[in-house]
Amino acid sequence: MTVSDRLLEHRDAMTPSERQLVNTLLDDYPIVGLSSITDLADAASVSTTTVTRMLQKTGFEGFPQFQAALRSELKEMISDPIAKRSVWKHELPDEHILNRYSRQALDNQQRSLDDVNPEDFDQLCQLLSTPERTVYIAGGRITSALANYLYLHLQMIRPNVRLVSNSGAWPQDLLDVKQGDVVIVFDVRRYENTTLQMAQMCESKNAQIVLFTDQWRSPIHRIASNTFSGRIVVPSAWDSCLPLLMLIECTIAALQEMMWTTVKGRTDDLEAMFDQTKLFRKFT
Repeated sequence: MTVSDRLLEHRDAMTPSERQLVNTLLDDYPIVGLSSITDLADAASVSTTTVTRMLQKTGFEGFPQFQAALRSELKEMISDPIAKRSVWKHELPDEHILNRYSRQALDNQQRSLDDVNPEDFDQLCQLLSTPERTVYIAGGRITSALANYLYLHLQMIRPNVRLVSNSGAWPQDLLDVKQGDVVIVFDVRRYENTTLQMAQMCESKNAQIVLFTDQWRSPIHRIASNTFSGRIVVPSAWDSCLPLLMLIECTIAALQEMMWTTVKGRTDDLEAMFDQTKLFRKFT
């Protein structure tokens, strides 16, 4: 469980000033928590006593233990593949990779699902089911594969869907972004500067930012209207995208039912084009 998980888990039992402190921590997580206890209290406009009391409620013995946990998380957030593998290699059980990897990956998916607020998911689907809104989809060096997967399906479901290039041409892809449009961004640790810049430019045009990220959350979450986090750590030098892919497929499945009349018409037209181009093999 991350520090942010612990904060959110106990949020309902907190006083208003303690919840205000939690909001400050989450808005600039984890950096703001690495300042002094006085600076943190000043940033949240609360007393240092409130900081101490809130930490006790979330299971921390004191401020030093809290900061040690944040530093450990920050180290994980910026880990490169070699560093990720070094964490796992001494702890791996003596079993086949199929078992140890899949067990962790399946657990990640279930825990990621448990973290999703159904109301937030429904709000996302409502945003995407409004065809008047143009939807832009962007990813990074690895997550562009997820962006492309969502784009291909969403384009079949509804009009006005655009894929943002992760090359140097991306500013041109965002020329027409306007107020009310939806920009879906994929960004996981190590958090790419270009992806952050994309989101910031679109947010400045009053577009709604939807973020798919990891359990530590990309800095983009501070400007996102909706954030969906997947648990990505597996016994490997590379992270798992399976939880985010699952969330994408849940979104696709929900939208196809919400927009079935539109989906059916677009699919009929697309299948006719496939027949003309002989894209797929026919067995009859």
